[in-house]
Amino acid sequence: MEENKEVSLVKRVLIFGLLAGFLIMGILALKRAIPAPKEDRIYQEFKKYSPYKFEKRLGGLTIVDTRNNTKEKPNASDVLLRMDELEKTWAKTHISIENNSTLNIKKDDNTTAKIDIKNSKERAFIKSFFGI
Repeated sequence: MEENKEVSLVKRVLIFGLLAGFLIMGILALKRAIPAPKEDRIYQEFKKYSPYKFEKRLGGLTIVDTRNNTKEKPNASDVLLRMDELEKTWAKTHISIENNSTLNIKKDDNTTAKIDIKNSKERAFIKSFFGI
């Protein structure tokens, strides 16, 4: 009888261990798929000049480079992260900060757009997201 209790206890521990393992793996996968938080005002202004846009398709989203109309079709779980990567890469050569209060965006037609940085929260977002 005691053997049955021990086997039953081992089965319970094994089942709960597996459930906990799957739960932890699911949470980690969810955290990895969530893109970095963004400062809305600055990011919305930046998006106006970014050459990358989303295009809806039956299987999810496609990233379109409007400069040469190339399309990239990442997995649905990676599409937002890939968009962030592309925008950061483009921004490294196209944005700069002037006097620590103005974000300059050099457009592809060699004109410059200016966005005023209003507070330290926006400045911190620019530094963390774009690496400037």
